[in-house]
Amino acid sequence: MARTPGRKVLQLPTKAAADLLVAEWEAQGDLIDPSTMPVTRLVNSALDGVVTQMEAVREEIARFSASDLLCYRAEYPDDLVAAQAQHWDPILDWAHQELGARFILSQGIQYVAQPAPSLVAIEAALNKIDNPLRLAVLHVMTSLTGSALLALSHVFGHATLAQIWAAAHVDEDFQMRNLGGDEEAEARRAKRLEDLEAAGRLLVALG
Repeated sequence: MARTPGRKVLQLPTKAAADLLVAEWEAQGDLIDPSTMPVTRLVNSALDGVVTQMEAVREEIARFSASDLLCYRAEYPDDLVAAQAQHWDPILDWAHQELGARFILSQGIQYVAQPAPSLVAIEAALNKIDNPLRLAVLHVMTSLTGSALLALSHVFGHATLAQIWAAAHVDEDFQMRNLGGDEEAEARRAKRLEDLEAAGRLLVALG
């Protein structure tokens, strides 16, 4: 019987989710390379850690929302301001309309306290996610995008994976267009995208 590193039984609720793990294991050669098994790593994390710490995980995600990426806007140049609005405003509108959470925007990096009712609304949305695997997916997406609102918008079916990835990298893409990039940064970004896509595949497989 397959087990996690923490010796938990590696049991998944759907065949589709189990098939994702099987595919990763079958793709291994003589040596097992965990870095090429993002779904397996995510499932292990959920079963060994998240399942017994769900409230703590929810609290960590909620902390992201209290200073969410989408609330901190550039003052200039105009094309970056416009790009942020294009990618971020629809997510904030969704959070307001569907979750009842209205967020205050700030220019630059000056901290702005968000309304308490909005943070309570985010906590209520997080409490609806009672499956540790789904919560682990949400946590990974929050960490990779730097935004609880982007992650929630995908998990709740509002935004696509491609949309939240693009939204999370508005500033970075602007800098790359104007200043260029480097191979090391591009490699790190590709790895983050791989992990986000793996989380997305697991979310779909969970049904």
